[in-house]
Amino acid sequence: MNKKMKAIGLIEYLPIENEFSLMDFELEIPKPTGKELLVAIKAVSVNPVDTKVRSPKPIIESQPKVLGWDAAGVVVGIGEDVSLFNVGDEVFYAGSITKPGSNSEFHLVDERIVAKKPSVLGFAEAAAIPLTAITAWEGLFERLTVPFDKEKNSKRNILIIGGAGGVGSIAIQLAKYVGLTVIATASRPETIEWAKNMGADFIIDHNSDNFLTELEQLDLKGVDYIFCLNKTDQHWMNMVNVINPLGKICSIVETTNPINIYLLKDKSVTFSWEFMFARSKYETEDMIVQHEILEKIALLIDQSILKSTMTKRLTPINATNLREAHKQLESGKMIGKLVLEGF
Repeated sequence: MNKKMKAIGLIEYLPIENEFSLMDFELEIPKPTGKELLVAIKAVSVNPVDTKVRSPKPIIESQPKVLGWDAAGVVVGIGEDVSLFNVGDEVFYAGSITKPGSNSEFHLVDERIVAKKPSVLGFAEAAAIPLTAITAWEGLFERLTVPFDKEKNSKRNILIIGGAGGVGSIAIQLAKYVGLTVIATASRPETIEWAKNMGADFIIDHNSDNFLTELEQLDLKGVDYIFCLNKTDQHWMNMVNVINPLGKICSIVETTNPINIYLLKDKSVTFSWEFMFARSKYETEDMIVQHEILEKIALLIDQSILKSTMTKRLTPINATNLREAHKQLESGKMIGKLVLEGF
């Protein structure tokens, strides 16, 4: 194996229009130890976390910082403590925010956050899945504690704010799979159509300042669960107004301004955050749960219960195409997931 690999990274944190915001590099191929897998990357996808980490700030890196937190590829090396995988396995995963990213020809990743990729998907379609699927699964079933019980869920509903994005696209499918009535927010004809195609039962206007009126027009008085995937503080009063007593709200988006959580007290509402990197960042005792979640996701995909959310594909994986991908994400109009394939 050549000891050098292609990688895309940054030294300075610059606006994406700047040609130096993401650059092509040659770096040493890392060696796996412990529970690490060395994966030959076949495809990656881009998420809002990529643009947030890359966003302008007065920091200069001494070595190229490689981004990328969604990948599919082939295991080409294993550490001495690896027990779940063998060389040659085709895998997919979202990686760790604290480690070098997957925008490189070869990548090290802990086996406890990796699974074998769905057999019915190619590498590009598979790379679109992990980060959003883990986020949706943890948000729905761990934070909101939605039961795996279609009979119980037949009388319950969920509002998914930001239904056409990467996480929303998977969350709608999972919520429908366990029997919830799904209300999603969308605003443009193409996002409305996409959310419906993912399985949403009802669509309300994403930009409305009165979700309650929107729900009343659908003969709905409120919602049992809210999964907020967009601008938590902007949608806060809408969430406070429509959540049912004893309901649960989960958000994945940091706030720009403070929110008044006291407003939830009267209804005894639960609020929680979902951050899918928490397990890998802190190497929690249950870190292997993400391996197990991805195994379940792969099975649901292979059973045609879930479908890939890839909507755009760029090739090859290089700085020019990654800058274009970041631009499209920063436009705020991305539907589904954007994938880059092949070096």
